[in-house]
Amino acid sequence: MAKKQTTKTKGTPASPTPRVSVRESGILRIGLIGYGFMGRAHANAIHQAGNFFRTGRRPVLQAVCGRSEGKVREFAAAWQCPHVETDWRRLVARDDIDAVDICTPNDSHMEIALACVKHRKMILCEKPLALDGKQGAAMTRAVEKSGLPNLVWYNYRFLPAVTLAKNIVASGELGKIFHYRANFLQDWTISADLPQGGTGLWRLDAKVAGSGVTGDLLAHCIDTARWINGDIVSVGAMTETFIKERIHTATGTKQPVKIDDACAFLARFKNGSMAVFESTRYARGHKALYTFEINGEHKSLAWDLHDLNRLSYFDHSVQGDRRGWSSIHCTDGDHPYAGAWWVPGLCLGYEHSFVHGLYEFLRSLDAPKSPRAYPDFRHALGTQHVCDAVLKSARTGRWVTVTQA
Repeated sequence: MAKKQTTKTKGTPASPTPRVSVRESGILRIGLIGYGFMGRAHANAIHQAGNFFRTGRRPVLQAVCGRSEGKVREFAAAWQCPHVETDWRRLVARDDIDAVDICTPNDSHMEIALACVKHRKMILCEKPLALDGKQGAAMTRAVEKSGLPNLVWYNYRFLPAVTLAKNIVASGELGKIFHYRANFLQDWTISADLPQGGTGLWRLDAKVAGSGVTGDLLAHCIDTARWINGDIVSVGAMTETFIKERIHTATGTKQPVKIDDACAFLARFKNGSMAVFESTRYARGHKALYTFEINGEHKSLAWDLHDLNRLSYFDHSVQGDRRGWSSIHCTDGDHPYAGAWWVPGLCLGYEHSFVHGLYEFLRSLDAPKSPRAYPDFRHALGTQHVCDAVLKSARTGRWVTVTQA
């Protein structure tokens, strides 16, 4: 979503709907900005959450906003959304919206979030939080001063197997943690003919994305790592841009590519453990390979997005001739979130992670003083600071101390 939009909006509902208070109705009316890949994932979560999880507020998709009126109306019809806008400012200002879901490119997150604060809207924001830590800090200060509930959509932590890994580590079962390693590999930008900028390719434009794989892919790995294993205190990184120039869709001419195509970094956690992270969009044969492994004094854990319902588990206390890696199929009612869905043995998918994240947000509205089980702006700012430190380390060739949120 570009920052500047001046198109007048036809915000007329498809059919009249009463404007009622969220507290009176038990409904959380959500306005969604963006109708691309993430827009679909979030719209699905909004539709599914109330069907499978009971909280004090049922989410409804009240309005959706996009720059193309034809496309946004098509999206609204597909997702049974009664209202459309083509200017996000009008959506944020609507008095029949309680929360705004930001599914736009990274350069617009700050402007939209600050507008939400002005209009007293709860905020659900796609990751990464902002272009950099400076923006993220300003957003965090504003939203915390406002007291508005807020979430950043780091969705992978809400998969049952990943949440189980968190719970096992939090219980102390692994003992002292020695190593954490993670990677996120793709191959979709290898062609030199691929342009940068515009719909679908804004992730290759540094002005819009802020960074390449660091903010897009490694941010997921960093969020999961910090959630499971605690704060990262220092990093040493290298990055590479393999194709130095690409045609920009806005000008039709070749321009320098300023995002990182690949990044690898070492890290130290506050608990003393060491880490290795790697991400690239040049790993031929990999579309979305996200894995992590944790090695502790007594046990180890490993997870693979391609087999997302399984958590690999090694327990050194098992008798020697029985000792080895086992596989926990996280579909039983005892596993996080799984019991709300199907019978044991039937798998969940990528889309369920967004449903679970929204459920945790809704649950926190019922008990606002309870610990949050989801990443808010403050946590996402910590991840943003790690990303900034990684990029700085790669530029300078030196280890960098991470600013703590």
